[in-house]
Amino acid sequence: MLVPIPAAAVLLLFCTVVQAKSRVVTVCRNDHGDYETFEGRRKNACHTPLATAKLDNKINATGWGFLEVETTGQGSLLEQAYAAGVAEGQVTRELIYANLLNTVDGYCDGAKEFCQRLGVFLEKNFLWMAAQIFTHPNDPYWQHVNVTMEQLRGLLDGYEQRRLSLNEITVHPIYMLQLMGDHDDLEVKLHKPPNPLAVRRGNTHCSALIKPAPGNKELLVSHVTWTSYSSMLRLQKVYKFGSSSCSSFPGYIKSMSGYPGTLASIDDFVLLSSGLAVTETTIENHNLELYKFTTPSTILSWIRSQIAHRLANSGKEWAEIFSKYNSGTYNNQWMVIDYKLFTPGQPLPAEGLLYVLEQMPGYVEHSDRTHVLKDQGYWPSYNRAYYERIFNISNCWPMVQKFGDYYSYSMAPRGRIFRRDQHTVVDMKSLQRMMRYNDYTNDPLSRCSQCNPPYSADLAISARNDLNPQNGSYPFGDLAFKDEGATDMKATNSVLMKKLRFRAIAGPTYDQVPAFNWKTSPLRDVVKHFAQPDLWRFDPIVHPWSRGIKMTPPGDTDDC
Repeated sequence: MLVPIPAAAVLLLFCTVVQAKSRVVTVCRNDHGDYETFEGRRKNACHTPLATAKLDNKINATGWGFLEVETTGQGSLLEQAYAAGVAEGQVTRELIYANLLNTVDGYCDGAKEFCQRLGVFLEKNFLWMAAQIFTHPNDPYWQHVNVTMEQLRGLLDGYEQRRLSLNEITVHPIYMLQLMGDHDDLEVKLHKPPNPLAVRRGNTHCSALIKPAPGNKELLVSHVTWTSYSSMLRLQKVYKFGSSSCSSFPGYIKSMSGYPGTLASIDDFVLLSSGLAVTETTIENHNLELYKFTTPSTILSWIRSQIAHRLANSGKEWAEIFSKYNSGTYNNQWMVIDYKLFTPGQPLPAEGLLYVLEQMPGYVEHSDRTHVLKDQGYWPSYNRAYYERIFNISNCWPMVQKFGDYYSYSMAPRGRIFRRDQHTVVDMKSLQRMMRYNDYTNDPLSRCSQCNPPYSADLAISARNDLNPQNGSYPFGDLAFKDEGATDMKATNSVLMKKLRFRAIAGPTYDQVPAFNWKTSPLRDVVKHFAQPDLWRFDPIVHPWSRGIKMTPPGDTDDC
């Protein structure tokens, strides 16, 4: 059973979060082997400094906070991971609390029996992973599962400012934050009842585009997240494991878009020191029989992605690692772009540049799609399965037959918009324009003959379902008014990738439509949004990470 979020002075919390500026927390191990925390970079004030976390809260100015977590390389990898978690849990504590209020608070209301089943599932899953870690002490895969769970334990301990037991971890609200992607499928598997009092929310959807610029002068990669507006409390994050790590695993640095209290990106948009850029969009499973493959003796997606990020040095390696112990939760089309293989102005390589994986419960398919990127000139992703087998086993054909092209791969409205307009993408500015596009009242591809009015703000690269009329008529819920939209834009190219940087915009699109404003939105009284700005009209930014945050090709150990 999920533990309720403790009652607190929410107004005081809100003011604390809004007024927060730059803050640094250092985690050390003292002479007695115990962990201690200090404000600031007080590495000389303790016996063994292990990790620091620096938070720059610029949410009111840019829509983003910026978090850098770095370990010193002292201590074991497990000690570094735990210390990194503690530092993050303490330095982002107020933001985590606000995020919990917005997204997790009330999750079990009217669903007590489901939450009990979920708690049992998660506890069994924890115990199974612990047994595997114990049985395979020298296996790098299980070592990094252990590292991930130690970082999570540190995050919870840092947030609570005390040591938590295993039983407390599996029912802690912060663990639910880790499941922001996995939980949709767990809810189906474990039969969560609908909440008739809740505002309609969309399932997690996204749009992504991979586009070589004319003459291969650049390789552009972008992603927009579609989700509930309650989750717009955002952080850009860097995790860097210290000097002992750069030679032991390729992805020892990752930068990403993320959320307060989550160790995985969730979006996902991740740039790695290995030179890999990783992103995904969710694909729907309409075949409930497949959930028999979702058992506690598997590894949830948020954990598997972390292992693949750290250990892989190529798209193929990433896919092979991620495919292990498939939980059948957070079923996505994953795209892995290897920037090590891209040279501006030169022909694209024959293979290895783009690897694409799709997952369903019990099934994973992946292959090199570099030739498609070269022949087609772009790779789009819009929540529809590309591989025929995945499309078929997930029962998408019956959805096409019932609801039409919306559920098809080749004729889905977003797929057609990408096909029509991708040629206009030649640089970062035009890429941003493409990914923020929503001209739903004028674009013929946003028309809906069975809708009243005859269009939907869902039928665009960046959805704005809050703009659909509440009294409108739609053939199915995805097209209707609901608490969902594209809540950001992230993009990178080969120049930014060298320093693991990306261009980002926080909040729903405002290019062809009005900017989102909580004060005027019909969602204002039904969707929690503690510590969020009211008006979401922010400019694009590229945040400069600290020195040493960069791609590190094999053999290059400078600034490790």
